[in-house]
Amino acid sequence: MNPVNHSLPVPDVLRSALAGLLDGLPPSQATGAVDRLIGHYRGVVPTHAPVLRDRSDVAAYAAYRMPATFEAVRSALDAFRDASRSWTPATHTDIGGGTGSASWAVAEAWEDADTPVATTVLDWAEPALAVGRELAEASGLPGLRTARWERARIGSALTLERADLVTVSYVLNELTPDDRRTLIDTAAAAATGAVVIVEPGTPDGYARIIEARDRLIAAGLRVAAPCPHSAACPIEPGTDWCHFSARVSRSSLHRQIKGGSLAYEDEKFSYVAATRFTPEPAPARIVRRPQIRKGQVLLDLCTAEEQLRRETVSKRHGTLYRAARDAEWGDPWPPHSAQSPS
Repeated sequence: MNPVNHSLPVPDVLRSALAGLLDGLPPSQATGAVDRLIGHYRGVVPTHAPVLRDRSDVAAYAAYRMPATFEAVRSALDAFRDASRSWTPATHTDIGGGTGSASWAVAEAWEDADTPVATTVLDWAEPALAVGRELAEASGLPGLRTARWERARIGSALTLERADLVTVSYVLNELTPDDRRTLIDTAAAAATGAVVIVEPGTPDGYARIIEARDRLIAAGLRVAAPCPHSAACPIEPGTDWCHFSARVSRSSLHRQIKGGSLAYEDEKFSYVAATRFTPEPAPARIVRRPQIRKGQVLLDLCTAEEQLRRETVSKRHGTLYRAARDAEWGDPWPPHSAQSPS
């Protein structure tokens, strides 16, 4: 695969690398592989069937899923970085990283660091690691080009070297409850700085995130994002779930594989970022899409007071009202540039 123009924004670099990866693969083969793999993850094909049979399977699924996973993890890292200010990891372990979506997000989050983050990607599927390595080498991004890609069984037997940052994205659902709990504890023990875990934005995904959050706190970490506190989640179990949304641009490659007329899709995700150091979490987090009405904006917030509440910001709040009109689901509130309404 030829190197990609690394002067492009990282999401465009990723899309270009994925396009090169599928060069020569018939669209029907790519579409068939994606349909079969989606069926596996939805539980409609036999569990004994190989998940990733060969390079074609991995390439097709990477083209379909990597942009969405990248955007979800990047959104979680943006919120985490806002709470961690100037903290920069020197080392990073991506557990169950597959083709490296989270590692691309980490490389972009700290691409301006004086020294690239040294990443190690762990996964059991050798075809996924091989494709991930190929994409990373084509990226032109120093942190990715020097990443280590290592085969490891993701579960209770996993042992980890210490790392400043540990990421686990879209992995917990694939583990048994015992393996899931052990993996979270292992990640917490290995992280010298922070752990970031991302799951699908479904009720089940949120439940896994809450379990992970509880275990990270029990291991001595503090929640940096999305929560403004490290107390119990104020959502009453079974009534709702905390999740967010990341906008993903659909490339012509994506539409070729899965169709669809829109130029974008929204990836729903849940996450938790927790630290060994003392973070500066947001005073509140916008946990639903803001509702813009005539002369006012309604914001559903999770607050540092360990409560859920709705805040109405009207024109009389001046600068804060203008900030509310620009605010998005998942943003901290109030923004650093504005003051809370009196």
